Amino acid sequence: MGTTAISNQKVASFKNLIGSREVYGIVKAACGTPEAAKQFTASMLDLYEDGGDWLQKCDPMAVVKECLKAAQLHLPLIKSLGYAYVVPYKNVPTFTVGWKGLVQLAQNTGKYKYINADAVYEGEEVSFDRLSGAITISGKATSDKAIGYFAYIELLNGFTKVVYMTREEMEAYGKKYSRAYNNGPWQTDFDAMARKTVLRKVLKFGPASTQMMQVEDGEIRAAQAAAQAEVDTNANSGPVIDVKSEPVPANAIADTAAETEPKPDF
Repeated sequence: MGTTAISNQKVASFKNLIGSREVYGIVKAACGTPEAAKQFTASMLDLYEDGGDWLQKCDPMAVVKECLKAAQLHLPLIKSLGYAYVVPYKNVPTFTVGWKGLVQLAQNTGKYKYINADAVYEGEEVSFDRLSGAITISGKATSDKAIGYFAYIELLNGFTKVVYMTREEMEAYGKKYSRAYNNGPWQTDFDAMARKTVLRKVLKFGPASTQMMQVEDGEIRAAQAAAQAEVDTNANSGPVIDVKSEPVPANAIADTAAETEPKPDF
């Protein structure tokens, strides 16, 4: 059987799975209305079909479970919108929130006045107030090449915080924490990944909703599962080498999970 035929067969099987009474009932309960449930199941099918071999190698029910996390958070899975995705690592499907999804979840707390993330371009200059931590952007952009990235929040109670990273700092961050840095969206959509990174960092200073904490916890557990899958895959691939076990900092796992994005472009 050819690759296309196998893919079509998997898509048809996945369609039957999400159309089953059990799965559709869970989707309907998460979405709230039959119409919303119908739209969400359609987006699940599109995600699975567009994902091709990289997602279709995953356990279909595991993919469904990760998709349902988006439904429970009321975040659309339509990849062009940039709110949420389900992506695999070593055949482990992982629900991850895009930068627009992070903004939406933060807004749900009802405590933010402003949330903004953007790039600084060539020709513009950034100056710092070391006492307050504020930055000022001056000058006029002379090209569309980004030289840095910032995220800013202001709460209703007046608290403000900004995070700024140069492009060089962002590149170093991506190489350190993203397993897919060399062949994923860090290469195809660097600016979007950079905005997401500074936004994640600045939101750590603001109030977090229960939803935001659930996302963080889920991504940490998914990263751990993916790491274990890699260990299992490579366990018998070479000679056994005794190494000293080193604890992995929780924040490093969180950053790795946060920056794991799908290999295909979007």
